[in-house]
Amino acid sequence: MASLLLGALWGLSVFAGWGVEAFCSDPGCVDRLGGVVRLSSLFAAVAACCTAAALLSRGPGGVGSRFTALMTAAVAAWVIAGGILFAGGLIVR
Repeated sequence: MASLLLGALWGLSVFAGWGVEAFCSDPGCVDRLGGVVRLSSLFAAVAACCTAAALLSRGPGGVGSRFTALMTAAVAAWVIAGGILFAGGLIVR
């Protein structure tokens, strides 16, 4: 659940304009923030793939070590993606 919520937060920050509202007050900032978003997207893609793989790896027996490892990697990647977006937004401001 945490991975899905972090993904939703990242998606709203990028696609719904939350990041632009939070960090940009001039038109040039929006262009600079685009570079930050592209870098953050790399980690978000890894996180989304890890989340999907973890959810697909669950067997009928319940949660296994592979599921736990993949979800841990997914949450870590979401946190890194969000951190890049936040720190980058402060820098391009």
